[in-house]
Amino acid sequence: MKRRAVLSLLTAAAAALVLPVVAKEALPQVQVFKNPSCGCCGAWVEHMKAAGFSVTVTEVDDTSVARRKYGLPDRFGSCHTAVVGGYVVEGHVPANDVKKLLAMKPVAVGLAVPGMPVGSPGMEMGSRRDPYQVLLVAKDGRERVFSNYN
Repeated sequence: MKRRAVLSLLTAAAAALVLPVVAKEALPQVQVFKNPSCGCCGAWVEHMKAAGFSVTVTEVDDTSVARRKYGLPDRFGSCHTAVVGGYVVEGHVPANDVKKLLAMKPVAVGLAVPGMPVGSPGMEMGSRRDPYQVLLVAKDGRERVFSNYN
C-alpha cells in the first residue's frame, strides 16, 4: 500500500511539472490573408508552421482590406496580413518575434515589417541578408522598434 501511495505522489508531481510546460507551449491559431499567387507569403506560412503555429490561409486579391479591418495603417503594409492572439502581424515578421509579442501582451495593434526585406522569413535569397526592423505598432498608429535584424 505504501508503494502505491509513493507512485501516485510521484505521478502527480511529474504531471504538475509537465502540464504547465505543455500549456505554455500551446500557440494560438494564425489567420493569414494573402494573394493566391504570392510565393513568399507561402514561405512565411511554412516558417510559422515550423515554429509550432497552426496556420489557416485565406486567399484574397487585396490584403489592405484585412489591414484596415484589424486597424493597421496602410503605411505598414506588406504582401500579407495575419491575425494571431488579437494582434495583427504584417509582412515577414520572424516567428520568434510573434512569440515574444504574445508573451509580453503589450497594448498594441501588432507587429509589422513593411516592404519585403531580403533575408526575412519567406524572403530568403541565398546568403544575402538586408537589414530590417520589426516595428511594434501602437493603437494610435505610432511605431517603435521591436527588433533589429542586421
